[in-house]
Amino acid sequence: MMTLQHITLGGGCFWCTEAVFTRLRGIHRVQSGYANGHTPQPSYEQVCSGTTGHAEVVQLAFDPEIMGLRQILEIFFATHDPTTLNRQGHDVGTQYRSAIYWHSPEQEALAHALITDITAQGMWEAPIVTEVAPLQTFWPAEDYHQQYYARHPAQGYCAAVITPKLAKFRQTFAQWLRHEDA
Repeated sequence: MMTLQHITLGGGCFWCTEAVFTRLRGIHRVQSGYANGHTPQPSYEQVCSGTTGHAEVVQLAFDPEIMGLRQILEIFFATHDPTTLNRQGHDVGTQYRSAIYWHSPEQEALAHALITDITAQGMWEAPIVTEVAPLQTFWPAEDYHQQYYARHPAQGYCAAVITPKLAKFRQTFAQWLRHEDA
């Protein structure tokens, strides 16, 4: 019997992060949402105002027998810039912070160990500023944000930002792609 685990990741705009993780084997569900803020059931507009404290995130349900958390986090760190505080590219604000919101102490330990390893390897020139914290709250984003790239690949932001990111992602992580996304 399969037992799924969950992790919640903030890598800037959730459309980008969702587009990456929906293509991986072993990932059973990717849900865009808002995490660790202080406003209950925030709207996208409220989160974008920067006043709710939430990060745009994706919550993953994954089968650790197929895709382990370390591999998920390695892909996470390779597909966004974890060295820029409260921004990813042109998206600026606390809602775009790099974050790992863990669901167990084992996940926390693995996240910190991987950050130490990546730092020692010199993968990034600047220090990693990814927030590593327990998941306190998660609110699903509005329905129109779910599977956004899959439904709107020609939309301006998607075509200019996500499509090139996915092309690079496919080259780097081809061995982890679902067959239909290879």
